[in-house]
Amino acid sequence: MTRAALTREGRRDWLRLARTESVGPVTFDQLIRRFDDAGKALAALPELARRGGRAHPLKIPSPAEAEREIAAGERLGARLIAACEPGFPALLAALDPPPPLIWARGDPGLLERPCVAIVGARIASAAGQRFARTLAQDLGQAGHVVVSGLARGIDGAAHEGAMATGTVAVLGGGVDDVYPPEHARLYETVVARGCVVSESPVGARAQARDFPRRNRLISGLSRAVVVVEAELKSGSLITARLAGEQGREVLAVPGSPLDPRAKGANDLIRQGAALCESAEDVLRALAALPSLREDGDPYEPFSLRGDDLDAAVDALRGRIEALLSPTPTPRDDLIRITGEPAPAVYAALTELALAGRAELLAGGLVARPG
Repeated sequence: MTRAALTREGRRDWLRLARTESVGPVTFDQLIRRFDDAGKALAALPELARRGGRAHPLKIPSPAEAEREIAAGERLGARLIAACEPGFPALLAALDPPPPLIWARGDPGLLERPCVAIVGARIASAAGQRFARTLAQDLGQAGHVVVSGLARGIDGAAHEGAMATGTVAVLGGGVDDVYPPEHARLYETVVARGCVVSESPVGARAQARDFPRRNRLISGLSRAVVVVEAELKSGSLITARLAGEQGREVLAVPGSPLDPRAKGANDLIRQGAALCESAEDVLRALAALPSLREDGDPYEPFSLRGDDLDAAVDALRGRIEALLSPTPTPRDDLIRITGEPAPAVYAALTELALAGRAELLAGGLVARPG
């Protein structure tokens, strides 16, 4: 669809589709490519789910429910930005798939500037926090906005260091979900001087399942991700992995092998992450990176549409479902095995996903639900 500002009704439909049961970013992406309009996709959802084999109706938010969320965001002074709109962050729009929408509270103009993420341990050492604060300050003075997750430890230090030059806090809950509670003052300062971003509904409280999605936003907004301190099993390493998958630069600050908080960062360096001892290392890595695609249509329409697509899907749906297993499979493999056009395969997978009989994953993967 053409990149343009949505009408009030169009934004409401976009929000309703994004909040519909069984519609994640991949399914949303396929629906918009197929119908080129959120309203048309909403109208088609019940029939698509039925054709995919769903026994019970989908839970689709009503227009009134969507309006209540929009009104709640507006009362906060937050802005709802859809991925098809000009104000949506360019690097996020280039993801495959992009998040359908974000809420931004504060100065959304910061999202259009070059960003670097700094993440790390919640229970961070004093030295680690000092380094993160200094690194953020130096990167800010070099013209970069610092992105982090408002968590305790490294995240909080990074936000503090970049406050004078620009910082973005990405939340797992809604843009009004202050967590941890002791960061209430820091949150208010970021709202006043930076920007708070979230994919979640206004008023939502963060659950464990929300943090991988938050981490994907942190890395997706950023050209590079710097890990300061992290244990071997930590959310910061998830952010680093996502950054690598998104084509971002990953840097890590080395630490003592006697400190468990250094093991994750040291392991990243062992696996090929760039070593970071100062802002100069980050700036040097950024200067060497190829340019990323930051424009174009994030929802390029299907080449096969209408009755022709419906007929192709009807003939293909059962074959596609039989090829799925709990092990994630590239969608391109299904196209190659069936020999059918990509739009037909994607549309069949979308119908199965709406029925709960397929799980569409980021990175072009699909699996049978466990």
